[in-house]
Amino acid sequence: MSLAPGNTLPACLRHWADTDGDRPALTFADFSADRAGRRKTLSWKQLQERVDAVAAALPVRPGDRVAVLCPQSADYVVAFLGAITAGAIAVPLFDPGLPGHAGRLAAVLTDCSPTAVITTAAAEDAVREFLAGLPGGERVAVVTADKPTAGPGRAWPAPAPAPDDVAYLQYTSGSTRSPAGVVLTHANVLANVGQAVRGLGIDPSGTTVSWLPLFHDMGLVLGLITPLAMGMRSVLMDPLAFIERPVRWLELLGDHNASWSAAPNFAFHYAASRVREEDRAKLRLDRVAAIVNGAEPINPGVLDRFHDTFAEVGYTPDKTRPAYGLAEATVFVTTGPGVPPRVTTFDRAALGAGTARQAENGLRLVACGVPVGQHVALVDPETGVALEDGAVGEIWVHGPNVGTGYWQKPLESTETFGARLTGDHGELPTGPWLRTGDLGVRYDGEVYIAGRIKDLLIVDGRNHYPQDVEATAASADRDIRPGSVAAFAVEGTDTESAVVVAEHRGHGTLTAEDERALEASIRRLVSDAHGLALRDVVLVPAGLVPRTSSGKIARSACRDRYLAGDYGKALVR
Repeated sequence: MSLAPGNTLPACLRHWADTDGDRPALTFADFSADRAGRRKTLSWKQLQERVDAVAAALPVRPGDRVAVLCPQSADYVVAFLGAITAGAIAVPLFDPGLPGHAGRLAAVLTDCSPTAVITTAAAEDAVREFLAGLPGGERVAVVTADKPTAGPGRAWPAPAPAPDDVAYLQYTSGSTRSPAGVVLTHANVLANVGQAVRGLGIDPSGTTVSWLPLFHDMGLVLGLITPLAMGMRSVLMDPLAFIERPVRWLELLGDHNASWSAAPNFAFHYAASRVREEDRAKLRLDRVAAIVNGAEPINPGVLDRFHDTFAEVGYTPDKTRPAYGLAEATVFVTTGPGVPPRVTTFDRAALGAGTARQAENGLRLVACGVPVGQHVALVDPETGVALEDGAVGEIWVHGPNVGTGYWQKPLESTETFGARLTGDHGELPTGPWLRTGDLGVRYDGEVYIAGRIKDLLIVDGRNHYPQDVEATAASADRDIRPGSVAAFAVEGTDTESAVVVAEHRGHGTLTAEDERALEASIRRLVSDAHGLALRDVVLVPAGLVPRTSSGKIARSACRDRYLAGDYGKALVR
């Protein structure tokens, strides 16, 4: 491992600019301007010069927040690093043109109260108009990353940051609550890079390739911070370019030897199902070092399909690295070794009762590896007692990568970041521990993720994991969109009841009889597999199951829509 000697993000950039300034640092493949992806590359020296120009244009003092409202581009990287270099706290967000997220953007800007925002010349008018609609928005300075001299300027020098200074606020995606800004220091972030590099075995001579949004924790750390700390070349593209043609991501991976990437599970399914045979034949995936699979539940069937689809062009199963993490721990918590993903079949009933037991038929879960440089404990969420291996509990994390809390939310910070173990916990520290809200189990040395506590379906005294029910419902018909099914609980007469909302590609052509037959099929499958009687099954057109900004199913938001009657059905039949 070869981390830069600097202990802050600006120090890392300065190191590479001074010692290897002419080497390529950042390449952006612009598919909006050119179908083949016009490459725009900055050397380390050029990147440093552009960052310094933006930093000089920002009218901020230490501790001020600067929101990054740029489209995905090299300008985004310049803006993020420029804010931190100016001595401010960066807030990685997105420009107002991102469809469907205006409400979240307004909520986050209101929460962090930025002194300035950085955008691009093309997006400046839209940003100013958006700010004008917010309380106090007219007082927020606007600086453009591609034309920073147009900014108001600053008459005082920016102090060099210290490792324990706040580098940025990483706002959570809000799958179970409104967005909250995780406070991350330079020390937190660089510690997590070191942990990920050791756990994954990343070679600094390689290249990172990413289409993930830079405002998302995994996209930011993989596509910007890890290459910055390691002196690696970063190749970026826009998420929309991936959605339009997923083969572009794989082509970029094949353009560079020892390339690294990361993506949520849906991207593996999307690439395997959407890349045409004639395009697949041209790929060079033997050059890929590894692709991390994380950020959402990992489907073993999807991994099998991805591996089978791209085997002929050099992709082998050992290149897939299952991982688990969350923004509150910067991003990485556990990572898998360089071997094919390990899949274990657990008895459903036993797992629902809190014990992991292998079975011939049951729930197949993918192992997410082990922690590196941090502690992970499986804990009884009610008592705070650390559980033995094989027992299902809440995942707690302790390490130098864990953030200091949520921005201006002391009560929530104490509850989430200040947990303490009770009883006999051996060599594990008493605290403070990060409560993740995720359920998992350590089995045969590795961590498996079972679901989220708040999403857990508790019906008739039995626990059911929503992603398990969703996968069963999706299997009822090939036109039910994979990864676009939500299962959640609603209040019943005496106990909670379960509801499934599923997107259907051909919803507009379904007759009433077809719809009733498919609903009955879903009910039967879920009953047979889980012993769970569904209160309601709702089929909706594509795009109506809500997601978070990082693409996860937002079950609580879907439940709210269902209860409000947005899906056109009465709550009680």
